[in-house]
Amino acid sequence: MPIPGASSPGAARRISVLLPLPLAGPYDYRLPPHLAAAAGDFVSVPLGGRPRVGVVWGEAAGGIEEARLKDVAGRLDAPPLPEVSRAFVDWVARYTVSAQGAVLRMAMSVPDALTPPAQVVGYGMAPHAPEVRFTRARRRVVNLLAEGPARAAAELAREAGVGPSVLAGLVAAGVIERVELPPAPTFAVPDWARPGPDLSADQGPAAAELRRRVAEGGFSVTVLDGVPGSGKTEVYFEAVAEALARGRQALVLLPEIALTAQWLGRFTARFGVAPAEWHSELSPARRRATWRAVATGEARVVVGARSALFLPYPELGLIVIDEEHDAAFKQEDGVVYNARDMAVVRARLGDIPVVPVSATPSLETLSNIEVGRYGGVHLPNRHAGASLPTISVVDMRAQTLPADRWLSAELRQAMAATLAAGGQAMLFLNRRGYAPLTLCRRCGHRFQCPRCTAWLVEHRYRNGTPRLQCHHCGYFATAPALCPSCAAPDSLVACGPGVERLAEEVDALFPGVRRAVAASDTLTGPGAAEALIRAIEAHEVDVIVGTQIVAKGYHFPLLTLVGVVDADLGLSGGDLRAAERTYQLLYQVAGRAGRGVDPGHVVVQTYVPGHPVIAALAAGERDRFFAAESEARRAAGMPPFGRLAALILADADEDRVDALARELARAAPRQSGVEVLGPAPAPLALLRGRHRRRFLVKAEKTVNLQAYVRRWLAGVKVPGGARVTVDIDPYSFL
Repeated sequence: MPIPGASSPGAARRISVLLPLPLAGPYDYRLPPHLAAAAGDFVSVPLGGRPRVGVVWGEAAGGIEEARLKDVAGRLDAPPLPEVSRAFVDWVARYTVSAQGAVLRMAMSVPDALTPPAQVVGYGMAPHAPEVRFTRARRRVVNLLAEGPARAAAELAREAGVGPSVLAGLVAAGVIERVELPPAPTFAVPDWARPGPDLSADQGPAAAELRRRVAEGGFSVTVLDGVPGSGKTEVYFEAVAEALARGRQALVLLPEIALTAQWLGRFTARFGVAPAEWHSELSPARRRATWRAVATGEARVVVGARSALFLPYPELGLIVIDEEHDAAFKQEDGVVYNARDMAVVRARLGDIPVVPVSATPSLETLSNIEVGRYGGVHLPNRHAGASLPTISVVDMRAQTLPADRWLSAELRQAMAATLAAGGQAMLFLNRRGYAPLTLCRRCGHRFQCPRCTAWLVEHRYRNGTPRLQCHHCGYFATAPALCPSCAAPDSLVACGPGVERLAEEVDALFPGVRRAVAASDTLTGPGAAEALIRAIEAHEVDVIVGTQIVAKGYHFPLLTLVGVVDADLGLSGGDLRAAERTYQLLYQVAGRAGRGVDPGHVVVQTYVPGHPVIAALAAGERDRFFAAESEARRAAGMPPFGRLAALILADADEDRVDALARELARAAPRQSGVEVLGPAPAPLALLRGRHRRRFLVKAEKTVNLQAYVRRWLAGVKVPGGARVTVDIDPYSFL
C-alpha cells in the first residue's frame, strides 16, 4: 500500500510519472506538499478512474493546465528504481522504437515486490521479567531465549517442544514479549575468497585480464573466445569473484534456463552458495523475493534469462553474456530487443565491464573485435589435456536406408563401438516431436494448423497416442482415426523424423539401451533438466537423443560420440544468418564429444557435403568460415556492415491488413541510403489467427534507422484491430 512521504513544506510541485503501460512517455502529476518523492520513487497515481503504480521520472514537462492535473496518491515503500535503470529504459525505448512505458513494464515485472514483506513475529525476554514459578515447558522456553537473541514464534515453539498456549501464557505473565524480527536473508552471500580450481596456462592470463578489467572499473567489452571444453566458465568466475570482492553485484545471462542446472552446481562448488536465479519457471513468491533482493542489493550474483537484464541493480559491477551468439537472446514479442546488444548498452550506461562468452562468437561481435571496439581473450585448447574430437562426414546420398530409418551404417557402427566400450552417445536432430508432418497416403491431405501457416507436428511422448500440435500457437488435437478429407481409415502416415521417432529407431537397433529424449517438450524447466543431467553424469543414460537444448554448455565426461542426424536443417530458406547459425550450432554440438579422458568422435550426416558450412566444420576451419561469411555480408551490405529493420503488420482481418500494407507502402519516406522491400506476406502469413504482412528496410550503416522508422509510422494511422511491430536488427525472418 502507498505510504506517506516525509513532510515537505511548501506548495505542491509538478512531477512526471512513467507508468508501465504502452504509453509514449510520462504523464504530469501534482505532488501534494505533505508528500516527498524523488526521481526513481514508485508512486501511486490515478489514471482513467483507477489507481496505477508508476515511477517518478523527473520534473513535469509543463504545458498542462493546473485544473487538469491530478494528485499523486502516495509513495510506495520500495527501493527506488536506480538512475541507470531509468536511463536504460529510455535508451531501449529509443533504440527499439517502443513506448517507454512498455519497456518500464519489463523493469516492473513483479508488482507485488513493491510491497514490503510481512514482518516476522518473534519473542524475546522482557527487559524486567518478574519472578514467577515455571513449569518445565515454560522453563525450556526461557532457557532458549536466555541463551540467545529473540526467535521467530514457530522456531521457538519447535525447539522448546511447546504449543502456542505456553508462549501466550509467558507473554501474559510479562516474562517474554512479542518483537518484530527482520526478515531472514533470501540469499546467502557468495564467498569470493573461496579457492577456485587450478587454472591452466591458457586460463590464467585470460582470468587475470578479466579481473583487471573489473578491478579498474569503467566500461569495457572483453570477449572470452574459447574452444568447447576450454574452461571458459571457470575463467569468467574469476571476474565474478573480483566484482564481489569490490562490493559489486554481478549478472550472468544464459540463453536457455535448462542450462542453469549444471551451471548452478559449478557456481556453488566455486562460491559455496547458489546465486539468485531469474527465469520464467520461478514461482510468483520466489520472483517477488528475488526482485526485491536485487533492488536492495541483497542478491549479489544473478544468473538468468534475457529479462534479468532489466532487474533494478543498485550496485551492478559486471555483466557476463554466456553463449553470446545464441539467438535465444533475441526477444520477438512485445518490446523486440537483443539482450546481447542491450547488455553492452547497460554496461556502458553503468560504466562497468561486460564479458561476452562463446566458442563461436557472432559476426557482429567478431566485427567489433576487428575494428578495435571490443577487446578479447582466447582459449585455444581444451582444459586438462583433452583433445578436440575428430569429425567424419557421411554423404547420405550414397546411403540405402529403409523408409523409416535415418541412421547411416557409419553412425550405427560408431554407436555400437561406443556402447560396447562403456561410453555415452548423443544423437542430435534439431526437430521436436515424432514427425514434422502427417498426411493421408490415399488423398495427400496434410494436417495444418487452423490458426497458423504451419504443419502440425506429430508427438507420441504421451502413452504413444499420436497428438498433432502446432509449435507456434500451441494448438493441438488427437490424430483422427479417419482422414478428414477422404474419410479413409488407417491412411495417416508420419513423414520424416523428429527426436521421438529417432529414439524409437535407437530402441529397435539397440534393445535394452538406456536412452533419454532431451527437447523443450520433455525438459519443461530447470528441475527436469537437473534430473536428466544427474542421470547422464551417473551413467544411468547411454544414449541422449536431443535438439539444440543439449547442444551447448553441458559437460559430460563419458560422452565420446556425437551423431548429427541431419546437418542440413537450417541451411535452406531466406534467413541471412542461416549459414552462420548452422555452423555455430553444429560446432557447439560437436564440442560435447570427448571432454573427458577418452577422445571424442563426431559423425555428421548430410546431403550436401560440399556446402561451406559442412566443409569448414570437417576441416576445423572456424576462422576461415567466419571470414568468408563476413566478406559475403560486406559485399551485400548486410549486417554487421549494413542495417536492417522489419515492420510486421498483423490483423485478424486479412483485407484490413492488406489495406494497411498498401497505405504504409505509399507513405514510405524516400531517403538516400535506404531501401524498402515489400510489403509481402510473411513466411508465417497466418500466426495465432492473425494475418501478417512484412516490410524489410535495408539501410547503410550511417543511416539513423530509428528516426527513419518513426518518421514513416508518424504518417500513417493504424486501425484499432491492427498491430505494427518494429524489429530493429531482425534475427528471425518468419
